[in-house]
Amino acid sequence: MPIKIPKQLPAREILEEENIFVMDEDRAKNQDIRPLNILILNLMPEKEKTEAHLLRLLGNTPLQVNISFLKTATHQSKNTSPMHLEQFYTTFAQVKNRKFDGMIVTGAPVELLDFEHVDYWEELTEIMAWTKTNVTSTLHICWGAQAALFYHFGIGKYELPEKCSGIYAHEVHDRTEKLLRGFDDTFLAPHSRHTDVYKEELLKHPEVKLLSSSEEAGPFIMSANGGKQIMITGHLEYEAATLAEEYTRDRSRGLQVPMPKHYFPNDDPGREPFNKWRSHAHLLFSNWLNYYVYQETPFEWD
Repeated sequence: MPIKIPKQLPAREILEEENIFVMDEDRAKNQDIRPLNILILNLMPEKEKTEAHLLRLLGNTPLQVNISFLKTATHQSKNTSPMHLEQFYTTFAQVKNRKFDGMIVTGAPVELLDFEHVDYWEELTEIMAWTKTNVTSTLHICWGAQAALFYHFGIGKYELPEKCSGIYAHEVHDRTEKLLRGFDDTFLAPHSRHTDVYKEELLKHPEVKLLSSSEEAGPFIMSANGGKQIMITGHLEYEAATLAEEYTRDRSRGLQVPMPKHYFPNDDPGREPFNKWRSHAHLLFSNWLNYYVYQETPFEWD
């Protein structure tokens, strides 16, 4: 949480130069505590696993968070029971008149399709348009990040020669960005996708800030419009065994996918992989909730 200090205290300028977040008394008086309302559009096929991945990270902060799960009305999930969806999920028509402090748009196994050929693309564009006025900050993950880059900024994706799967080293490009406060200069994160975006194309859009990238895996974390849109091309929310489960699943289906890089000890699929990104996953979600949601959202939406 931020340090609350008098507005005119000389130390304030020093602390801000050191990128330490401070809050003055005037601002503190206007911030009564209330739960944060977070909406999760879960586009992943195994929805219950994704729910656990995200809730683990969202629940590890001092903030009280109310979660709502959103499903698409124009696509029926084949891997999650209708009873589960009926009990725990809502549709956009049921929430579009509400305001949310934060939103998460997950990845989806549709990256090899053109965006316009995804059967729920029109519905998704309506939701992304709605977030501009009804959500304080939206976090987009993997294909969700590519969809946001295409919809908001016209930045397209391209197909990779082979699937990008593994644990890759990333560099922090902007240490003053609040989303990356506390990050090491280099850190590890999982990726699992068949497509990517060109770094050169991102740099043509000054409204999009490239905060972190990998020499092997490409652009990773991006922010736009003061953090109103945040795009992450990888999967910091993954558990240690998730890439192994995906690899086994794809191989059992006869798909010629590469073994995840830098993942299994000694590149032996028979050995249990380690989670080497957990701390940065918790830190990123904590930073997002604190600096981009809690500190920015109004106490009462008009």
